[in-house]
Formats: sequence, structure tokens, C-alpha cells
Amino acid sequence: MTKHAFLENNAQPVPQAAGMDHCPFLPVFGPPSVMFVRGQGTELWDSQGKRYLDFLCGLAVTSLGHSHSCVTDALTQQSAELIHVSNFFANPVATAAAIDINDLLESATGSSGQVFFCNSGAEANEAAIKLARKHGGRGRHTMVSALGSFHGRTLGALAATGQPAKHEPFQPMPEGFKHVAFGDIEAMSLAVDSSVAAVLLEPIQGEGGVIPAPAGYLKAVESLCKERGVLLVIDEVQTGMGRTGKWFGFEHSGISPDAVLMAKALGNGVPVGAIWVKEDVAKVLQPGDHGSTYSGTALVTSVVRAVIAEMKRINAPQLATSVGAQLTEKLRGVPGVVGVRGAGLLLGIELAQGLDATQVYQACLAQGLVTNAVNASTIRMAPPLNVSAEHIEEAVAIFAKVMVQMKKEVEAAQ
Repeated sequence: MTKHAFLENNAQPVPQAAGMDHCPFLPVFGPPSVMFVRGQGTELWDSQGKRYLDFLCGLAVTSLGHSHSCVTDALTQQSAELIHVSNFFANPVATAAAIDINDLLESATGSSGQVFFCNSGAEANEAAIKLARKHGGRGRHTMVSALGSFHGRTLGALAATGQPAKHEPFQPMPEGFKHVAFGDIEAMSLAVDSSVAAVLLEPIQGEGGVIPAPAGYLKAVESLCKERGVLLVIDEVQTGMGRTGKWFGFEHSGISPDAVLMAKALGNGVPVGAIWVKEDVAKVLQPGDHGSTYSGTALVTSVVRAVIAEMKRINAPQLATSVGAQLTEKLRGVPGVVGVRGAGLLLGIELAQGLDATQVYQACLAQGLVTNAVNASTIRMAPPLNVSAEHIEEAVAIFAKVMVQMKKEVEAAQ
């Protein structure tokens, strides 16, 4: 069997590849049901030639769509010039990319800051955990985050994640983490005691079900943090880079966090993460406190620069606002939808009682629409920010067709 045939077979929903004694991947994602081989804009094609509309974007990653020319050009041109040098040395591309990010955040927060590049959102969260501990000092190293939150799969980021079921297989978890109900300012006030170094929150809990922070909550948390000398860290890994209708989700609340974490759309599919820290907080870190072999490679940061430039050119936040409003209105008219929450083009579609989100997601996939079941009753949609009106119409039509059929099946079973 050829390697290509092996991979083709491994795309089937079976635990092992046909004709092979093992699967080449660790079984941490479950058996994939589709193998995608090509993408362009909002469209994907699988290994059988079937076309799909991608309304998930690799979990809010390909916000400019698949195979965007700005990414292709950046990778092609930079790879012929300089890919990587160690962080003993500077390179002009990473330097310019850090300035680009700081410009966005200085505008959003009113403060200048400094940037550390990493490879993922989880790594950005790990950097934030270390920053908080160094800033607070021994005895004041605890981080408070929210129940239902998601901050990554590495051990520290997992400990910060407010989902106890995800902790259980890996107990004992690292100490120094507290979790309180999302949106409960009284619970947060009780939790932020003399042991706490930082509060870590998402403006919208993506993996938690697309749950926006209640009005006024982040502002109240900011006031609490200032009052008690605690850092406020905002995880924008899923919500950042225009997705919610602002460059960063926290901007809707009018706050100015001490540190902001980003990844996903920052590279439009090229693995990259970053943490931005206000200058007066960043100075606590010294050489040797943190690092990464691939921090700020010229290749990856050339993509970061290209993505930011293209998002500015198309006014990505405004697109997310206008197109998100259109998509939301259409989805609210679909039978079996009882609500749509979120902001911009990060949407959670709440299904009527009796409808199973996993079954809806699977039926949509079979019909050529990529979404996901973020929990038992919610479908998440996060299409490219530059999705066309025609693709929105097509996607909603597919979703409505699936929902009508699912409703009939539920009613027939009653």
C-alpha cells in the first residue's frame, strides 16, 4: 500500500487504517470522517472531490479564507530570503510584526506594550501564567479564571481552563488556580484575595458554548483588579483579530487589560501565537525567564504582517459586524433555532429542546456544510470574515434543510 493510499484509508471513520496494523496518529482527536485536500476562500474539497462550505474556519483560524494570496505570497517570498535564526539575534520581519500588533493594541487600550511570539494559543496562555507568577511573586501566584473557560491543552493552560472533566485524566493538576462562575462579579470578588496574581478571562467563551460576558462584567472585573493590584489578562485567541466586530473582543467592554493573548486568525492557518503586555508590566520579565526556539521566526511573522495588512485593507472588524448581523438574522428564521448568541462572526446557534447538536453537525457535514457542535444544544459558526453573500445564502439553506428534517424526526419519535 502506498503512503497516499494509507492516508486515504485513514480518513475513514475506523480506528485503524485498512490493511495496516496501526494508525499513524495518536488517538486524541477521534477517527476523522473527512479528509480535506484543497481549500479556496470559503470552500473546501475532500479526497473524493466533494465540495463543502467552511463555516468553522478551523475553529476561527482561517478568517481570511483558505489559500489566501497574501499568505501564499508572504510564505513564498520570505522562505526564499530568511526563515529562522535563533533569538540571540533579531530579524526585521518579527520586529515589524511586533510593532504592528502593538499598534493595534495601543489603539485599543491607550497603552504601549511589548510582544512575545510563540506557536499557539496554549503557549500564549503559558507565557501569561509565568508572567503573572513573576509579577505577583511567591505566595501571590494564584490565577483566577472562569468555569466553562478554555485556555489550552498544555498542563498549565489546562489547569487554568475551567472545565473539571478535562482535568480528571491528568490529576493532580498544578496548584495555583481558582475557577469561578463566568459573569458572577461577587464570586470573582471573593476569589481575588491576597494569594491572587492575575485574573484570566475570555470576552466570549468560545469552547464553553459561545457565551458572551454579561454587560458590564469585564468592566467590573477591571475595577476589581485595579483596586487589589491584580493583573487582568484577556484571552483573545478565538475572539481576536476582528472576529467579533472589533479588533479585539475586550474592546466591546471598554477595558484596558494588562496582557492580551492571541493566536488562531493571527496566522490564518500558519501556526503562531503571541502575548502582548503593557510596558510597565512587561519589565518584570528578565532574560532567561521565558523563551521558545521558534519565537518570532521570520517566516511565520511575515504571515502575521500580511494578515494584519489585509485585514486592515478590507476593514475586517466592520465586515464581521455587517455580515455577522446578516447571518444572525437569517439563522434566527430557521425552524428549530431558539436563539443566536455571540458577536460579529463568532456565533452560537441554540437549538430547540429535543434537537441534538452533534446529530445536526453531522447532518450538515454530510450536506456539505462544515460547522461544529460546541455543546449538546449549540452549533458554532465562524465563517471567514470576507464570506460572500452567496455563500451565506447557500449555507443557511443547507442548515435550514437539515433542521427541518431533524425536527420532523424528533416529532415523529414523540
